[in-house]
Amino acid sequence: MTEVIDSKRREFLGATALIVSGAIIGVRAMTTTEAAAADYKQNPFTLVYDGAITKNEPGRVNIHPVTYKLNNLDIVANVYTPAGYDPSKKYPTIVLAHPNGGVKEQTTGLYAQRLAEKGFITITADAAYQGGSGGAPRSIDKPQHRIEDIHGMADFISNFPGVDTARLGLFGICGGGGYSLSAAKTDKRFKAIATLSMFNSGRVRRDGFKDSQMETIQKRLQQASAARAQEAAGGEVLYAGDANLTDAQIDALPFDLYRQGYHYYWRTHAHPGSTFKYTMSSLMDLMRWDATDEIGLIDVPLLMIAGSDADTFYMTEDALSKATGTKDKELFKIEGAKHIETYWVPEYVDAALGKLAPFFDRTLV
Repeated sequence: MTEVIDSKRREFLGATALIVSGAIIGVRAMTTTEAAAADYKQNPFTLVYDGAITKNEPGRVNIHPVTYKLNNLDIVANVYTPAGYDPSKKYPTIVLAHPNGGVKEQTTGLYAQRLAEKGFITITADAAYQGGSGGAPRSIDKPQHRIEDIHGMADFISNFPGVDTARLGLFGICGGGGYSLSAAKTDKRFKAIATLSMFNSGRVRRDGFKDSQMETIQKRLQQASAARAQEAAGGEVLYAGDANLTDAQIDALPFDLYRQGYHYYWRTHAHPGSTFKYTMSSLMDLMRWDATDEIGLIDVPLLMIAGSDADTFYMTEDALSKATGTKDKELFKIEGAKHIETYWVPEYVDAALGKLAPFFDRTLV
């Protein structure tokens, strides 16, 4: 696994990420006794979460790798069907959007599988320009693309056998949570929305983590603009947040979000398709966008879940307070959990699912 980790140019953290991109994610450093490394090579579907499907068996939850076109790009996705799935019947269905830099084989795969165990059809796809999906240059990370990814998943899954399009829900994790809020403002196919550890990518890229970089906004916009000009002239594509840290440097990072995020993505749940590197020019789009813009357009049930000890919790609180278009909204705190811990720690995953399944059962009727 070491060679996989070392080959991915750990752009996600470190001083460069803090200065150039405004911050991403992490949490308290995990040890091998807390989470054994999950080798994607040991799973035929390259899934890296505990309890992942290793083969499709009749009568049980099955996984269906699929590919479809979105704006002329090949998108790769996994569809999970519940035990006893009968394509002639109709099932409530949930679209899942992955975290920034993540892929479908990580936490969204875990939640997709667990929700399928509750009787839902689920789908999670790699974002365009990222993971196994098409698009060049690689690792473009623009809000309009991530939002379109969600619309595209809804397009595809709506034509999948057994899907009840009148009972379609949306669930986003971390950055995928922020993009899910944005997609749901206008995509009225979604009858209910849930987020976990929501991360407002635009706010953080613009203002810095915990609004710590507001004094450098114009400087970073100049860097992003220059990067776009260089690309347009046929020059090298520049990337934000490139770093290669030792364990000691990880432990010295200032926020739980960074520390645990590094361990999750590059140690315990590493996948070769997952990288937090994104084109510097993407910041032109990210920094003018905010997940809470026009959030009052959401008029369906909204559930926002976050760890009580997450240093990203302020983003969930802010978004929920601004979501004035729905009266059916709830904040659920997972006591003791930090941001990344909601991705994989069994007791916290169980707590999240303990709210998610009843929420979607109630609202997707």
